Amino acid sequence: MRQHIVRILAGVFLFLWGFAPQASAFSLSLDSIAAMGKFPRFCVNVYHWGDRFFNGYDTSYVTGTGYKFNVKNRNETWTDRYNFRLPDNIELQMSSDPCTSTGIYLTYLAVSIGYDLNVSKIFGSRDPIRNRFVFQFNCALFSAELNWVTNNVATRIKSFGDADNPVDYNIRFDGIDVDMFSVSAVYFLNHKRYSQGAAYNYSRIQRRNQGSFFVGFNYWTQDFNFNFNQLPESLRAQLPDSWEAFNYQYQANNHNYTLIVGYGYNWVFAPGWVLGISEAPTVGLKHGYINHTAKSSNSFSLLNRARMSVVWNHNHWFAGGILKVDNNLIYDKSHSLLNTVINGEISVGYRFNLW
Repeated sequence: MRQHIVRILAGVFLFLWGFAPQASAFSLSLDSIAAMGKFPRFCVNVYHWGDRFFNGYDTSYVTGTGYKFNVKNRNETWTDRYNFRLPDNIELQMSSDPCTSTGIYLTYLAVSIGYDLNVSKIFGSRDPIRNRFVFQFNCALFSAELNWVTNNVATRIKSFGDADNPVDYNIRFDGIDVDMFSVSAVYFLNHKRYSQGAAYNYSRIQRRNQGSFFVGFNYWTQDFNFNFNQLPESLRAQLPDSWEAFNYQYQANNHNYTLIVGYGYNWVFAPGWVLGISEAPTVGLKHGYINHTAKSSNSFSLLNRARMSVVWNHNHWFAGGILKVDNNLIYDKSHSLLNTVINGEISVGYRFNLW
């Protein structure tokens, strides 16, 4: 019995050994995939057509990196701020503590996977319920982005009082529950010579100065809940009298349908270096309510998205810093609330090919 089993295993080993030379030639390169048959060749041809259509640049202005893979370390810090302007020239400013994360990401073409570690929590932050999720897709023709931000704690009142001479504070404010979601897409008019990916995604190389107008749409929601009832009486007295009927709770829930009209510019100020600047105001329709009004109403919606980056490329290596600032406005006849989300990123990476 044992000899019989040994013969079977030996036969299987010799069978696999006979295919070893062919197996060692296997590769995930596009040429190897195309050689597998008609359907794989068709898929590869469709891929090449799509790459030319969606990423067809004027190579005197924009080129590829020359590598399919990259691995990078990304470090992010973000914070959100809330600025109320109330009746009687009262101003209330609040700011969340910065939230910092670090992570390692592996990218193949347009697909990226990675893991972020919450550094703030490791160093003793008491605020684990702050989350931010971002998904981005970028090609020559257009860019799409999805954002989701929640903040349930970690906010502090920084100043309160007369807008001309507010009193500085540093009061921890736990009565906050904020949920924001947005999805947007823009089309670049000068997509042959300008690459947003070169300035913000490390996916292209901008060789010469160039800019582009872009147009698109943005759908975003806001669900804000602030419970000011916990504040000392001296501070509550400065809030609008109408808020007392809601037990000093401020609530705003709305949906925004907006048009984006913006401009981006990449300045190649030295070999291997590019400075990117992007400004995108969005205007449209806001539909929702403030403080449980009898019914939802329509109003003017305004959001501004500003971006700035500095990117360095040298052979396999790349590094960069990116700053993003989003401002959006909620208002009615008696007050306004300016919400600002600030995000900073520093990344260092290495590009390579496996095939």
